[in-house]
Amino acid sequence: MKQLRNRYFLISDVLLLALAAYLSFVLRLEKLELTAHRPGFFLFTGVVLVVAPLVFHRAGVYSRYWRYASVEEMLLLVGAVTAAVVLAGAVSLIAVQFLPGHPPLPRSIPLIFLLLALAATAGPRFLVRILARSSARKAANGRYNDHLPQPVLIMGAGDAGAMIVRELQNNLHLGLEPVGFLDDNLGKHDVRIHGVLVLGDRHAIPEMVKKYKVGQVIIAMPTVPGVEIRDIVRICDEAGVRTRIIPGMYELLGGTVSVSQLRDVRIEDLLRREPVKIDTEQVAALLHGKRVLVTGAGGSIGSELCRQIMRCEPAELVLVGHGENSIFEISNELGSGVRGQESGDRGQGNPKSEIRNPKSQIVPVIADIRRPDCLRAIFAAHRPEIVFHAAAHKHVPLMEENPGEAITNNVFGTRNLLDAAVASGVERFVMVSTDKAVNPTNVMGATKRVAERLVCQAAQSSGKPYVTVRFGNVLGSRGSVVLTFKKQIAAGGPVTVTHPEVKRYFMTIPEAVQLVLQAAVLGQGGEVFVLDMGEPVKIADLARDLIELSGLKVGRDIDVAYTGLRPGEKLFEELFIPGEVYGRTRHHKIFRTANGAAGPVHNEDLDEAIDHLVAIAEQGDRAAIVRALQRVVPEYRPAANDQQTAVIGAVGGTATLPELKPLEPLEPQQLPAATQGSTLAPAAGSS
Repeated sequence: MKQLRNRYFLISDVLLLALAAYLSFVLRLEKLELTAHRPGFFLFTGVVLVVAPLVFHRAGVYSRYWRYASVEEMLLLVGAVTAAVVLAGAVSLIAVQFLPGHPPLPRSIPLIFLLLALAATAGPRFLVRILARSSARKAANGRYNDHLPQPVLIMGAGDAGAMIVRELQNNLHLGLEPVGFLDDNLGKHDVRIHGVLVLGDRHAIPEMVKKYKVGQVIIAMPTVPGVEIRDIVRICDEAGVRTRIIPGMYELLGGTVSVSQLRDVRIEDLLRREPVKIDTEQVAALLHGKRVLVTGAGGSIGSELCRQIMRCEPAELVLVGHGENSIFEISNELGSGVRGQESGDRGQGNPKSEIRNPKSQIVPVIADIRRPDCLRAIFAAHRPEIVFHAAAHKHVPLMEENPGEAITNNVFGTRNLLDAAVASGVERFVMVSTDKAVNPTNVMGATKRVAERLVCQAAQSSGKPYVTVRFGNVLGSRGSVVLTFKKQIAAGGPVTVTHPEVKRYFMTIPEAVQLVLQAAVLGQGGEVFVLDMGEPVKIADLARDLIELSGLKVGRDIDVAYTGLRPGEKLFEELFIPGEVYGRTRHHKIFRTANGAAGPVHNEDLDEAIDHLVAIAEQGDRAAIVRALQRVVPEYRPAANDQQTAVIGAVGGTATLPELKPLEPLEPQQLPAATQGSTLAPAAGSS
């Protein structure tokens, strides 16, 4: 195919460029007979026919597949023709001075020839593209005579929408025909993009669906917040048309928009916020060429940490986990570069995202962080420079029933990891915590609060940037309320919600991990970073959204049942502990507390208290465990009467945030509007 393509275009160029040269003289002299200008014509034409093919070959014009020509090919051709004409014109004007009799060669000939040469070379090439497209359309029409392409509307006339339309036009076998754009930008109305008209804004959807018999609306707006997506989906539902969507920016990292990424609208699309811009250069500089260790690498947060770390090309990535299957999956995924179906189902992005990095060594390690000897051996063997600690027991009701396991894993395991890190000289340490650690009412939250204090202690003793990152519910993580609701919907219901007023903040897994990586860059030592998680969402509203996204109606097809708050669960979770001094960092989505891990037990007594706590945990005496936890975390209040208190607080009054205190050198700023007037900031409370 390549030889055939080159041969015929070369012949076309030689013939048509010679004709273009003749027409240049005709236009300049305004007559068909060249007479005295014939020697100059032959000289110019000869030089052009030698120079042009050589320049075209050098520029790669003959290596392009013109059936799929685009703007890039057009620019290449314009550049090659211009270069060839300038070179041929200069050679001809100089050479003509050395011919006998100095035959005339008008200096305007190269300028006239340039325009004609562009037409002579571009015409045949783009004719091939037009004919190929016409042939494909006829073939498609013949193939789909009994099944005509489905008319679709594209919501969003930006770059993503334009890419989708172009791909649909070039892939007729998809059976989708774009009949119009819709965009809320009035400046785009009544213009055409790739030949498709912008018909109006989102409110024109019902009218256009009827007019063009549209089968689906494709939402191509990867940067708009979830409230916009929610409104568009509502309009489409009322119009009785299916919606599909391009993933948000967090799922498109490292990739481009394509039809293969189209999917049905998910709950994370309705909860989407404006994309947060992180300093990717600083993150890449931190991780590039470093030896990085991730605990809990097979979990939801840990596995996404590994994916994003791999894009920064670390020298070595050590995947530490207790579950062999999950470690096998993430190790295999990172080695092959293809994401498994399970991760795709959890909403973590494109199943074929490019994450393979041959420059980085991947080391899977099956280990229990409760074994200090095992951790010391791992750190001695791999000498990690940066550690991300994502291993933890996180399920509130399970940990209420198994408090000893929560302590040995979340507290003792974290201390073991920190001891190994300090002993081996780890440069940076980042622990993933939860907002349940703030004024905890459950064992899980109390153990994570103790772990925060341990990280602060290690930062003080080592003088290194060991930090904690606090955030709440993560959409699609294992054990997430979203997955529970989906299973209940698939089973026919009812969908169970603990309380109609329960609210939580939600983040997607990639979004949370990006902010964790950014916090790693910002850390100086001992801080607790708190992520701005946007607007809180009622769990009851989340349940209704999921039911409606499944094509069902609450009360008609499936019911929502309220079961009451579970042991250790709050109506709301808090972001900051009273007395913490906090403010925004230079990244507007991340807060920092300078004294976030401070506590009444001094560091010299903390080790003794934790030794006692671990010893009690191994005995399994729940009452003794609670007392031992309260010694280290006095604000821990087991939720014996919290359900009634929480309900009264939510219905009858409004809690307030502690006064925002300036944090040097940070500029004191107010919290987001979502948290104003409330200490209530949700966590992974439904997990």
